[in-house]
Amino acid sequence: MRVSQKLEYACRAAIQLAKHHDGASPLRLDDLASREHVPATFLVQILSDLKQANLVISKRGKSGGYLLNEEPTGITLARIIEAVDPQLLEEPELGEGESAAALHYIWQQATTQLTQSLQEVTLAQLAHPEEEPMWFI
Repeated sequence: MRVSQKLEYACRAAIQLAKHHDGASPLRLDDLASREHVPATFLVQILSDLKQANLVISKRGKSGGYLLNEEPTGITLARIIEAVDPQLLEEPELGEGESAAALHYIWQQATTQLTQSLQEVTLAQLAHPEEEPMWFI
């Protein structure tokens, strides 16, 4: 599986927001970019996608920044993927040829299992792995 740079950065930014989540204190863009070594200009675009999906909110002003729109326990990796790179979890199309149906079934099963696994991994687990039980993908 190939994960886009955009999706990688989105997940890392979301995990960082989960690490600092208290529901009231936003994390500044520059701090977020610095902590995760993500270009701030690219991070703004990514946070915009997360904001459109209602996963992140932004606050303006001197003490402004970004914070999660809900508790980290309610945000899964699948939701982040849906916001940033939804084609990663799309059902594959049925191809042509005698073997297409058999291969389509396998791709469909793999996509279903991947989606289910990603729906079980929350930002809270990723932000504080020592506090959560181990999960398997």
